[in-house]
Amino acid sequence: MSIRVAESAGFCFGVNRAVELVEQAAATDRQVCTLGPIIHNRHAVEHFRQMGVKVIESPEEAQPGQTVIIRSHGVTRAVQEALEARGAKVVDATCPFVKRIHGIVSKAEEEGRLPVIIGTRAHPEVEGIAGWCSNCKVFETPEELQSWAESGEISSDFPISMVCQTTSTEALWNFCKKIAKKVFTNVKIFDTICRATESRQNEAASLSKTSQAMVVVGDTHSSNTGRLAMICREHCDRVVLVDNATEINPEMFCGVHDVGITAGASTPAWIIKEVNKTMSEIMNVEAVQEESFEALLEQSIKTLNTGDKVIGIVTGIGTTEVQIDLGTKHAGYIPYDEVSADPTVKPEDILKVGDEIEVFVVRVNDQEGTCQLSKKKLDGIKVWDELATWCEEKAVIEGTITEENKGGVVATVKGIRVFIPASQSGVAKGGDMAALVGTTTQLKITEVNRARRRVIGSIRAVTAETRKAAQEKLWSEIEVGAKYHGTVKSLTSYGAFVDIGGVDGMVHVSELSWNRIKNPAEVVNVGDEIDVYVISFDAEKRKISLGYKTAEMNPWNQFMTTYNASDVVTAKVVKLMTFGAFAEIIPGVDGLIHISQIADKRIGKPEDVLAEGQEVQVKITDIDAENKRISLSIRALLEPVEEETEEEAAEATEEVTEEA
Repeated sequence: MSIRVAESAGFCFGVNRAVELVEQAAATDRQVCTLGPIIHNRHAVEHFRQMGVKVIESPEEAQPGQTVIIRSHGVTRAVQEALEARGAKVVDATCPFVKRIHGIVSKAEEEGRLPVIIGTRAHPEVEGIAGWCSNCKVFETPEELQSWAESGEISSDFPISMVCQTTSTEALWNFCKKIAKKVFTNVKIFDTICRATESRQNEAASLSKTSQAMVVVGDTHSSNTGRLAMICREHCDRVVLVDNATEINPEMFCGVHDVGITAGASTPAWIIKEVNKTMSEIMNVEAVQEESFEALLEQSIKTLNTGDKVIGIVTGIGTTEVQIDLGTKHAGYIPYDEVSADPTVKPEDILKVGDEIEVFVVRVNDQEGTCQLSKKKLDGIKVWDELATWCEEKAVIEGTITEENKGGVVATVKGIRVFIPASQSGVAKGGDMAALVGTTTQLKITEVNRARRRVIGSIRAVTAETRKAAQEKLWSEIEVGAKYHGTVKSLTSYGAFVDIGGVDGMVHVSELSWNRIKNPAEVVNVGDEIDVYVISFDAEKRKISLGYKTAEMNPWNQFMTTYNASDVVTAKVVKLMTFGAFAEIIPGVDGLIHISQIADKRIGKPEDVLAEGQEVQVKITDIDAENKRISLSIRALLEPVEEETEEEAAEATEEVTEEA
């Protein structure tokens, strides 16, 4: 005959922490209450009632100055704010693992993602999680998730973030993850099952496989206790769920010689002891010795093992280490060189007293009662987990190019080296990859080999997708007259090719400038960013004709908006004729200085006074807007001014007309 009690039976870390917080508060404060039962166990609640701890059901019952302890299941943001508004002293005993989920759904909503929660809708933990975002979806079964996913309520590429209740079963969660990955292309999945819960469920399954009967101890309203019973029934035909030892009936175990006992996370140790004692008496097995509540509570504290991931509270930052309260007898500490992988980071820059922190157990010394911890190692593990997830989900991430390497470049992503082959760098063959060093770029992880600590990435995979999406968008929206800001990609003798967002269009040389030019390089260079507009396009042949010169660039329009008749300007002589000289006022706009207006006396020919390239002061004497002609005069600025005779004026008009 044998009775075996699961090692993981009883209080989990979160429940144990909540119980300790209540006891500590009750020992120093007479006005202590809990918002709802602190845990799902009426015996524990009654124990605290005898200590003077009351239970209130809503924030409105809280009194100013009263200490209100939030239960381990957590509450909504609105409830927490309501308590603070009432002037209550709030002690948050929310399980750190649950608190992490609050942060995940809140951040997801800020990023425009839809939080999806897998869990029991009416469970306080799930209600609390849902209360940290304004809009979310809750599904209790894979079938519900599948039905919603296929309903078309949201598109398959809609961004969602999926979490689960901490006490969910691994099988249920894996099934839901499989559905989400199959249906949705933009889903972030966060494994939020409490590992203590997972360990307890695995141990219950193992114990029930080798026992003739199983006794599951816990409150019937406890979700995790109910799941333990369900798991045990999958492997054992005789499973009994009891609240305490008084509910055990000897007739339940007739002919049974091997019994296993497990208990939910909210079951006090003394109840488990009583059940063990009763079962021992029924089966004539030597009973266990009774112990006090305090001693049993101490036994229920989680055992620390090397390699564990645990959550603690920062209690102090010393000169060589950070002190951590793990809720155990052990004094936890993090050596400075185990705080961060970045040697320039100071512990006080990223940690402060009171912070909750998840750490990796490096070494446990039971004799000295110490536990060496590492944040750096856990961060490293998490980064590799993230890299694997990003690779699987083909997510776009950011990295900093730190060096050019043989055959490619190296990027750093959260402290991990990612090799990017030259063919995946996005740089043309023979191009300068060294120009990437020091830049931050988007990339995808294509291979993760944790054993060899090798990660391979691709910049090209991101740019190719981006360019393809931009092309599809442009061709669906393009129309004649549409304006774009583009980049000059190449020049030819007949024009310039401009990238207007994933698609190249051509600006013919005649559309580059109002002036006559021989080469496009006179106006633009490769790499220039310019504004262009669509003259015409052929969607089938994928050709676009672009224009660059605009009415605003027309030199004549610029002249007309800037100058008036009688203005005095500096002009450059550009051509000498027998009847006068043409002078450039602005590039592309010339005016005529008739020979009679070059000097204050008669001259034989213009070159006697002027030379090409010479700059002179002239007065605008007439503007013919219709024919785009401008008359200029040097003589008008000379003293004394002689009036032009009618004969000279007629002669000037005749000569200009013939020249034109």
